[in-house]
Parts: sequence; C-alpha cells; structure tokens
Amino acid sequence: MSDLQREVSELESKSATAARLFDLRRIIGYLFLVYGVIVTIAGINPSEADLAKAEGVHINLWTGIGMLVLGLFFLAWVKLRPTATPTPDEE
Repeated sequence: MSDLQREVSELESKSATAARLFDLRRIIGYLFLVYGVIVTIAGINPSEADLAKAEGVHINLWTGIGMLVLGLFFLAWVKLRPTATPTPDEE
C-alpha cells in the first residue's frame, strides 16, 4: 500500500509542476515583455513620417512601455498568487 501512496504523491507533484509551468498568466506575461521590448526599441527613434502619422505622439514608445508594464504585472501576479493545487479531498 505504501508503494501505491508514493506513486500517487509523485504523480500529484508532477501534475502540480505541469500546472505551474503552463499557467497562462506566465505565457501572456512573457509574450507582452518580448513584444514590449520590440515595440519600445522601434519607438525610441521614430522617423519623421511615423511622427507625422501619429500627430507628433511617440505612439510606439508609449505602447511598448505599456506592454512592458502589463507583462511585468502578469509575472508579478504569478509570483504573488501561484496556482493552488487541488487536494485529494477537494476532488
């Protein structure tokens, strides 16, 4: 019986690890960080034509910074509120 309990506890720990690994908040956070870096770099030195289209606003820079902040928010959310693994009693 102890072998069965050990196997069940190993499977539960693997399931919890997989749940944390594929948490959508983490995936969305990293995507926003990557795209935020790209858009921010593109917005640092815009051309005159880009500024004319945006009526003088550095839209890529502001959007990139917003994306970076949102990505950091999602990653902080994962750190501060990790996913709770269900206990066998709850199932």
